[in-house]
Formats: sequence, C-alpha cells, structure tokens
Amino acid sequence: MDQRIDAAAGAPDAADEDSDATDRSRRPDWFHRGHPVFFPLAGFFTGMVSIIVVPGAYAAIVKAIAGYERAEELFPFVLLTLVVPIGLLVPHRTRRFARYMLLGIVCTIVVVVGVAVGVLWFLLQKDT
Repeated sequence: MDQRIDAAAGAPDAADEDSDATDRSRRPDWFHRGHPVFFPLAGFFTGMVSIIVVPGAYAAIVKAIAGYERAEELFPFVLLTLVVPIGLLVPHRTRRFARYMLLGIVCTIVVVVGVAVGVLWFLLQKDT
C-alpha cells in the first residue's frame, strides 16, 4: 500500500523505472498485431483499397504526364498491380495476408460489377 501512495505522490522507485522502460519499448495499445484477425482485416482492406485507388491514381498520373490518348493506351499495365498479391502468396510468412488481399480484390470487383449490372438493368427497365 505504501508503494501506491509513493507512486501516486510522484516518488519513483526501481519497479516503476523498469515498467517505464518496458512501456516505452512496447507497441501502442491500439496496435494489436498479435490479434488473430489483424492480418485478415489488413489484407482484405488493402485489397479493397488497391483495386479502387491504384487504377484511378495510375490513370490520373499518366494522363497528367503523357496526355489522355497515351493514358488510354497504357491503362492495361495497371493489371501489373495484381503481381503484388500473387507474389505475396509465394513466401509462407505472407501467404495468409495475400489470400485475404485477393479476397478483398475479388469481393470489391464482384460488388462493383453487380451494382453496375443492377443499375443498368433498372435504367433499361424504367426506360421501356
């Protein structure tokens, strides 16, 4: 009980100094890398972001540098971004992350294509 009073009063003891040293070397509390769903969530959302952001950023940068026509010609090269998750499937250490990244990519493509087909169908049915 005396230690709590001394620690609350601001008098450091040896135990507090050791715990401070380990607290500084520890990761932040919000960083739960050891949690079982950390890599699946990180991989899934990385896949979603990569399939949405990368093609748009690539097209914008190439259009700004080379012009609109050249950007249209070079746009198929954006498929090279699929090399990243496929390459991550090779090492055993990154295989789980890569599987969920591919799942995020596929789910995003399915949702985007499904919504596009639904909207197109709705517009065509409303027009007739």
